[in-house]
Formats: sequence, structure tokens, C-alpha cells
Amino acid sequence: MEITAGMVKQLRDATGVGMMDCKKALAETAGDMEAAVDWLRTRGLAKAAKKADRIAAEGLVGVATNGTTAAVVEVNSETDFVARNEQFQAIVGNVAKLALDADGDVVKLGEMPFPSSGHSVSAEITEAIAKIGENMNLRRTATVSVTDGVVESYVHSSVKPGLGKMGILVGLESTGDKAALSALGKQLAMHIAATNPLSIDPADLDPAVVARERAIILEQVKESGKSAEIAEKMVDGRMRKYFEDVTLLAQTFVIDGETKVGVAIKNAEKDVGAPIKLTKFVRFALGEGIEKAVTDFAAEVAATSGVKQN
Repeated sequence: MEITAGMVKQLRDATGVGMMDCKKALAETAGDMEAAVDWLRTRGLAKAAKKADRIAAEGLVGVATNGTTAAVVEVNSETDFVARNEQFQAIVGNVAKLALDADGDVVKLGEMPFPSSGHSVSAEITEAIAKIGENMNLRRTATVSVTDGVVESYVHSSVKPGLGKMGILVGLESTGDKAALSALGKQLAMHIAATNPLSIDPADLDPAVVARERAIILEQVKESGKSAEIAEKMVDGRMRKYFEDVTLLAQTFVIDGETKVGVAIKNAEKDVGAPIKLTKFVRFALGEGIEKAVTDFAAEVAATSGVKQN
């Protein structure tokens, strides 16, 4: 029997399962819609789909390195309990290694073959949802590479090597001593973990972010009743302070609490024996930007038990 796009869509709408799995289910059941639903359920796929609308803001950040390339991924789960599950940790570790070849493309990463499974990364996560019983999500990935130099990493709140609550990558280009360069890179990664800079320097900042910040400061200054000329100078001064706060090279290096990061890198060139250029950094903090649901636990228990609240 011919499996049409309409049939696939109907099954997807009914189960929430992905198009490819729906198509396979219909093919396996000769287009019988009810049998296809059962086929999906027996494999845990429909069960996993029912959990897909639940917020997953916990989980793990994974980091992997290979020579002059490193990758970081975030795989989310609903609870921190799952982050301590060995199966989940193994999945995140393997996904991080695969991400080295994904060029920061999360869609490409999801489609890559998962080791020793015969299916994709996305399918492996779907199977884990059914087995573990929580919604999971491959949220994002990024890579950092250098031509000649080092890419250092740091994992904060580590549960296992390369797995934790935050992952940082730092790329340093230099022809100098790689051991000294790595030591600097590790310090910079720890600094980034602590300060969360938005960019390397002001030129790399999102123009929309800069414009919004300037507009906020301008409104604050206007309320002071200062003249337009003085107000403009006040805005410029506060914007300089803003750039010092949010751009990496202008921040005070947390390692010594005195030197600007840009100066610290310049000073390190003596030990490295060559010029150093910080080319890129990535900072993934688990769950950042995800709107977490706020629930009334008492109301939830009452709803489950059928007890009305006053």
C-alpha cells in the first residue's frame, strides 16, 4: 500500500512522533493507522512524544577536545536526577565527541549516526526518553578551532570528566610554547566561567544589544535634568563602563584581581615566546535562557488527588 504524506501527517498529529518514524510505522503495518499507533507505542516512541511538551531545563553540558578543535553540547532533561543517570551521561559524552565534526550545527549533529546503535543521535535520545521516563532535548552545540595554537576547555560543577553544569572553550592562536599557552587558556576559561562576558571586545557585541543599553542609560540620564551636552557625556562614560563589564579583554582578570584580561594576555607572550591572539570563546551554562515552569506543588497534589482547594 502506498504511504502518502497525508497519512504520515495524520499519524504524527495523533502521536507527536517524528515524520520518519511515522512513515516507518505505516510501512510496517500496511497503512493501518491504529496498528501504526500500536507499533509506535510498543517501541516507546509514542510514550516519548507525550513527554515532549514538558520543560527540560536540567541535564548536562558536555565538552570534547581533539587536537586544535573542541566542541561543547547541551543536552537537557527535566530533572537533575537524570543528570546523575549513567545512561544519560554516556549519551552526552558520546554526543560531545560527535559534535567535533558537526561544525556547531545542532541539526547536523542530531542526524549523525550514534555509536554502535544503527540509528541517529536524535533517535538515541528518543529511545532514552522512553527508557528513562523524562523529556530530553539536544539543545545546542558549538565548536572552536585554531590553525596553530590551542583550544582549552573548562567544565564547572563537573560530575565526570568532560561533563558538568557549565562548559567553556577558549581558542588561542600562537606559534609559541603550547604548554604555557594551555595554562593561559585554562585560566581564561575559568575567568569566563566566573564573569560571563558577552564578547571579546566592543566590536563583537551585537549592535542591537548596544543600542538597547544606550537607550536605557539615556533615559536614566534624562531624568537627572542635566543639559543635553552633559547628558551625552554621562551616557558615553556609562557606556565605557558597560563595555568594561561585558567585554572579555576589558574585564579585570579574576586570577589576579588587578590586570585587565587584554593586558594579561599580552604579558603572557613573554612566557609563550610569541604573540597571542584570543580568537573565540564559547560559554554554555546549563538551562540558561529556558523559561522554567513555576508550579504550585500543593495545587498539583490536590489536582492529582481530586481534593478541592479553598
